Amino acid sequence: METGLSAEDRKRIEQSVRQKYARVSESPDRFFTYPTGRAGLEALKYDSKMIESLPEAVISSYCGVGNPFSLGPIREGEAILDIGCGGGVDTLIAAMMVGPTGRVVGIDTVPEMLERAERNLQGTTFENVMFQEVSSEALPFPDESFDVVISNGVFNLIPDKGRALRETIRVLKPNGRLMIADQVLTGELQEDPKKRIESWFR
Repeated sequence: METGLSAEDRKRIEQSVRQKYARVSESPDRFFTYPTGRAGLEALKYDSKMIESLPEAVISSYCGVGNPFSLGPIREGEAILDIGCGGGVDTLIAAMMVGPTGRVVGIDTVPEMLERAERNLQGTTFENVMFQEVSSEALPFPDESFDVVISNGVFNLIPDKGRALRETIRVLKPNGRLMIADQVLTGELQEDPKKRIESWFR
């Protein structure tokens, strides 16, 4: 599937996304109209026991648009990939679910977000979590590596969604599950490609 984006278009999109989310990494509540932090987790009906088991610094970094865990079970011992992990809140919740015999990998393209995720991880006792700076369009994992791939508010930002989806399917095990929460366009798509690119990350 062709994206219709030039190399320059892709560069502008990626730079804009990184600039915005570098700022979000420090203070999510300043950049979104929907609830973030504890209010966001509670509004989206995350498990209250899991919320309470997280340090406040972790809770405050949450800025997801939905609850991917509402789409199906995460089982003990499973391997989970979190695409666009941000500050790592969903990654750490997944780590609770899989327990010490499972593993969770969180990936993101924004270094500042990964720094926040690493700081959040240091505030916990999890030993089954790893964060990496990776593009969802070129996953550095072998085929059939994960039982579940989760993603929260990220696929809408990816320039080549088809490629990212193919990569996601490639790394899923047979009968693996893809659990995505995201935003969708409900109005008309802007006809002017330049305007679409300028508003990509808003």
